[in-house]
Amino acid sequence: MARVATKVEDLVREDPAMDEALRVVLDRAEGGTVEWADVNDELTSGQWGRLIEKGVLKSASGDGFAIQDRDAIEVALDDDDVKQAKTAADDEETGWTAYDKAAAVGALGMFLGYSIGSVRNAIGQTLDLVLGPLNEALPFYAVVLVLAMVTGLYSTLLQANLMNTEKMGEYQAKAKDIQKRLKDAKARDDDAAVERIQKEQMEAMGDQMGMMKEQFRPMVWIMLLTIPVFLWLYWMILENGGTLGTVTMPLFGEVAWNRTAFVMPAWIVWYFVCSLGFTQVIRKALNISTTPSTS
Repeated sequence: MARVATKVEDLVREDPAMDEALRVVLDRAEGGTVEWADVNDELTSGQWGRLIEKGVLKSASGDGFAIQDRDAIEVALDDDDVKQAKTAADDEETGWTAYDKAAAVGALGMFLGYSIGSVRNAIGQTLDLVLGPLNEALPFYAVVLVLAMVTGLYSTLLQANLMNTEKMGEYQAKAKDIQKRLKDAKARDDDAAVERIQKEQMEAMGDQMGMMKEQFRPMVWIMLLTIPVFLWLYWMILENGGTLGTVTMPLFGEVAWNRTAFVMPAWIVWYFVCSLGFTQVIRKALNISTTPSTS
């Protein structure tokens, strides 16, 4: 059994997807044997070859392959060492770098500017050195429009480069596969398979954390860059609200920038309208998708 556990751990450490591949093979084996045709919809030829190369599968009579010590493999898949090997390999792919963590701390610190006037003033005055000339050259509504376009551009690029959509697609595909195999096992009244798959389903809940990590990684960088822009706009409204003019809103007509429109201040409403519109245009123009992909 120790040799089998070592083989399984080595396979999973080399490729975390081998954990799922082994479970599929165990689930679809009939009478202790399995054929390539039984699993080729879930396993790659490389994974199948690795199982044979490692001696997990050995040639049997006919076209099938016999599973070597099925019970030992099942025990090994639930062994803490194998789980740690899989987790470590996953973390290498989805883990945050020191820079990501520093960006998260910086973004949280920026939030203080919304409630602490001294922080807001310091950030606003510093950023005004860069954005002040833009505000002098353009009306305020155009300034907000330009900032919304810029933030939409870098937000899209950060999501495209920092979010691993293929990994997220793998998480979703794995969840769907577990649901399908569980349904099939229940349909054929295979209580042992149902119990094993349900246990696997509980263990796969950790994948949800992996998806959250993938989604939140670009968000910390977006917040780190966008919060100062918001604080500058907020600072401008508080310091110069009376000199920035007005904006015409549907249903509300002409309102001051610091007045409420659609529950929020008018400047925030205008920013979000511009940001949402430009972000969609940028994604279409650059052919960027941030939805999970299995390709």
